[in-house]
Amino acid sequence: MFTPPEEFSLRLSRLVPVAAVLGASGLVAGALPAVAAPERPHVTVKDGRTQPTFSFQDAIRQQVYVETDVDSDNDGKKDRVAVFVTRPKETDGGLKVASIMEASPYYAGLQDPPYHPADVTDYPRLSPWTPPTEPPAPTSYTRMYYDNYFVSRGYAVLAADTLGTGNSDGCPTAVGPNEVDGMKKVVLWLTGKAKAYDASGKEIRADWSTGDVAMAGKSYDGTLPLATAATGVKGLKTVVSVSGVASWYDYYRANGGVVAPDGYEGEDLDLHAKAVLSRKNPQVCAPVIHDLEQKMDRVTGDYNATWDVRNFAKKVGNFKASVFMTGGLNDWNVKPSEMALLWNSLKKTDLNRKLWLHQGQHDDPLDVRQGAWLDALNLWFAHELYGVKNDVMRQPKVDIERSPGAWETYREWPSPSARPVSLGFTQGVDGASGALGARGKGEAGFVDAPARAAEDLVTAESQADPNRLLYVTPALKQATKFSGTANIKVRASVDGRSPYLSAILVDYGTDTRPKALVSTQDKWCYGDSTPTDPGCRAIRKYTTETAPFKIVTRGWTDIRNRTSISHQKSVKAGKDYTYSWNLVPEDYVFKAGHRIGVMLVATDHAYTLRYPAGTKVQVDLGASAITLPLTSDIQG
Repeated sequence: MFTPPEEFSLRLSRLVPVAAVLGASGLVAGALPAVAAPERPHVTVKDGRTQPTFSFQDAIRQQVYVETDVDSDNDGKKDRVAVFVTRPKETDGGLKVASIMEASPYYAGLQDPPYHPADVTDYPRLSPWTPPTEPPAPTSYTRMYYDNYFVSRGYAVLAADTLGTGNSDGCPTAVGPNEVDGMKKVVLWLTGKAKAYDASGKEIRADWSTGDVAMAGKSYDGTLPLATAATGVKGLKTVVSVSGVASWYDYYRANGGVVAPDGYEGEDLDLHAKAVLSRKNPQVCAPVIHDLEQKMDRVTGDYNATWDVRNFAKKVGNFKASVFMTGGLNDWNVKPSEMALLWNSLKKTDLNRKLWLHQGQHDDPLDVRQGAWLDALNLWFAHELYGVKNDVMRQPKVDIERSPGAWETYREWPSPSARPVSLGFTQGVDGASGALGARGKGEAGFVDAPARAAEDLVTAESQADPNRLLYVTPALKQATKFSGTANIKVRASVDGRSPYLSAILVDYGTDTRPKALVSTQDKWCYGDSTPTDPGCRAIRKYTTETAPFKIVTRGWTDIRNRTSISHQKSVKAGKDYTYSWNLVPEDYVFKAGHRIGVMLVATDHAYTLRYPAGTKVQVDLGASAITLPLTSDIQG
């Protein structure tokens, strides 16, 4: 049986029927031959991808306000979400298109709220805050999710101000239930099941929408799609999450401890809400944000209802949307733990899923892999939103950038060939660094020095240091891949103010490694772009550094939460307890000749709160070990 090509079949389905032209009687004697009616506008597909057949410059642009079910600013009216729509002009002539939405709190810029103190004298305190008094910055929707690329390829692209930001009503709550309801209602409006209005109050219908929706974005904008998918809303077919947060607790906390994202010591859940509060009359949101300050509980760091409602990985069972996620293996802002948490949850579903892991930090894959990312998205959206039968789901699920520009594909992540390897600690001679391998005997101790950074403490690995314990393997005989999550178990007594124990995994071996992506003078363009348009970006390339070691991953725990992240138990000074915690997941190759090191400290200066110096930790080496997921199958 002949199967028409995709392009032909899509065109055929949109032709006006011959009977509609000729009338019910059809051909009669002497009549002219039938002529097909002109083609209606349609989305063109070739090689499994939608093609750029529509004009971005001539696209229809409109502002609408979608009504929600919440009144988070308590003004007696339902909050409305401001949505800016860009769609092909042909949608006013009968063309129906799928939608790609980027929900964001950033369209009107950021405020600069005070960070909380990272140094603790008595207990963790909050910095005083009052709402901004300056007029909000103008709202600009020029940074929508690649609108100049996808509008021309047959999609509507929407920018939505989250509640409390830009032109929306309501109050920001760091992806709290009200913000999620706002995004859910935008999806429902696109399916015809929610209401929207223009500035004059006239109801606006999305009669141009197919009802099939994607949400996409990076960071906060990559978190909102996960939160919306967790509601199970119909119409949301797929989400693209770039460095999105799967659980806010794992972003700002770790095993009961207050932990900051890299470079933002003193930030917490409330700071996200305060920073994006850009709506008119922001003072109306002060009670909401002060309530968030208290409920996030910066004092104990315990898991509670505020964090649980923001645990989207826990709600993967509600997802109806497929997931394409990406992130940086060297991102210590949105750490790889967020990707791992969501990815492992998705494995329990039958949803379509795809994962890219790159060597960058908090970077956009558009800058890491340029055109390949856009091509991958074109295939993905065509498959998920238009039902195009391309090969995107026959490709490997996982792409990993092993070194700058060198990508490998895998059927799963972490590597299925990785096996747990338990390594013990043997104390070195005269207090010097010990051996990592066979389990040792006796005890070893250190004194917490919160002012010292981990990068300082891991140097001079062969020498004794009173402020850490360090254990290192012999030189590796072959390259060994670490893929997954390490767990450390420590039997120790703690005497002092700091409630933290921190473990750092180190690669000892001089090597040239990627450091960061930086912009060059050269540019590349995509979509309907000229060199001055937002669609032209500076080409970014990795810088490298040659160093004798690299911190591969790290992990933290609050010793008071040794049995539960939700409840603390007191710790008696000088008494031994067993503590066990995970490090942040990673995928990393230790080269042959390098050595694997594990450092144990209390305070991790760049991440944990910093209590007064002097806490003493005494470790029972025979009852302590670290388990690493390792494999010599580098390609597996």
